Amino acid sequence: MAASPLFCTHFPGDPFNHSRPSKSRSRFRAALSETSAQKASDAAGDGGSRLPLREIPGDYGLPLIGPWSDRQDYFYKQGREEFFKSRMLKYQSTVFRANMPPGPFISGDSRVVVLLDGKSFPVLFDADKVEKKDVFTGTFSPSTELTGGYRVLSYLDPSEPNHERLKRLVFFMLSRRRDHVIPEFRRCFGDLLRTLEKEVSTSGKADFNSLNEQSAFNFVSGAFFGADPLKTDLGSDGPGLINRWVLFQLHPVLALGLPRLIEDPILHTFRLPPFLAKNDYRRLHDFVSRNSSPILEEADRLGISREEASHNLVFATCFNAWGGLKILFPNILKWVGRGGAKLHARLAAEIRTSIQKRRPLTESVVYEALRIEPPVSHQYGRARRDFVIESHDGAFRIREGEMLYGYQPMATRDPRIFDRPEEFVPDRFVGEGGQRLLEHLLWSNGPETKTPTAGDKQCAGKDFAVLAGRLLVAEIFRTFDSFDVEVSDGPLGASVTVTSLKRAHR
Repeated sequence: MAASPLFCTHFPGDPFNHSRPSKSRSRFRAALSETSAQKASDAAGDGGSRLPLREIPGDYGLPLIGPWSDRQDYFYKQGREEFFKSRMLKYQSTVFRANMPPGPFISGDSRVVVLLDGKSFPVLFDADKVEKKDVFTGTFSPSTELTGGYRVLSYLDPSEPNHERLKRLVFFMLSRRRDHVIPEFRRCFGDLLRTLEKEVSTSGKADFNSLNEQSAFNFVSGAFFGADPLKTDLGSDGPGLINRWVLFQLHPVLALGLPRLIEDPILHTFRLPPFLAKNDYRRLHDFVSRNSSPILEEADRLGISREEASHNLVFATCFNAWGGLKILFPNILKWVGRGGAKLHARLAAEIRTSIQKRRPLTESVVYEALRIEPPVSHQYGRARRDFVIESHDGAFRIREGEMLYGYQPMATRDPRIFDRPEEFVPDRFVGEGGQRLLEHLLWSNGPETKTPTAGDKQCAGKDFAVLAGRLLVAEIFRTFDSFDVEVSDGPLGASVTVTSLKRAHR
């Protein structure tokens, strides 16, 4: 799945953007030289490279058989991380050819060029070189029946006429009630922490993920629309409705832990019929439509039909924003929880003593969680033209029409960029050196140092997401001195159980 597009743009004077990195950033620059690699690159329209021009290693295998075999490796025989690592070692390259799921019979063409390093990966953000039309979920696109018959913003390329208007509408939704974001967060997640503490005290443990899903939905509903879903016909059904609706869109690329003989033919070989999600989606659409009148009025001014706007608001709120928080918050809890009492004491001290000041450690902890385990692992783009791409060790010719695929966790754990890349380093992004590393933090479908615009594909809610992560850490350590967690893997990120909470004594 490509980057979650609400999960990321800055507005002028945006309160979400609490820290402003230095403008001096290290950048990868292609060096000009009079080599055959340069001549090949110049022919492709690029400036040239000092690196040797190599053939892209790897192959796709026989039709049907090759994609099916790679799918078995990816989901069952090797697993995602080993799938990429084994091929990277086999080909001695971070750029190679492979098939990406789902393959037959859902995607017509599963062939991709895989990018696994922090130097090649950013080409996926270059709108001059790659097209983003219908690549949000990779080598297949879900039926538009699941989004009211419309191709929503996430599936549009910036060159398409409606892209800019719809992204401006999302900016408007994010900024309209900006003053309500922090109060709504404290209300919703204050309730969550009280429930968490009660469950731990009575049962010895509490499932954070299930509580987070409802609290996150209450939060985005209150922050964006001023609506409390618990006081409407929707009640507490929102998260369950979204989970089922999202399953119909993402099942071809998810592993749910079912036996292979059940899961692979049912979820990865054929599409689930969209009509089975129709009633769930209708209830979500009704809730958003009834509570978004000012945003729909803005859609009129932007020249977007209210019908199309309302379906985009459902996707932006339920898939992008809520779906992002559903993954991000357990990941933060996982890594901060594993950080132990010393980290917790440092965070508590910073949060309780710097009410109106920047909190560099808190900021860094959230950035580090986004680096080591980005909420969205996958990024796709189709080459608009021939060009040459560079890894750290070689240059590779990309042909027009080829699909490029980046596995982000490897790009943001690139040992040529980050020291101790596999470790969670809480203060990695503190100080001038840490701020320079933000250029290589890519979770938002672009570098953290960039501000999203209506003309690019960087996540519209980038600053909103980072602020929400900081608020979560702050709310926890305003209330507790320390906590312990147990962690397991889920289909969309960490599954976190809180096993102890030490309340702060004031």
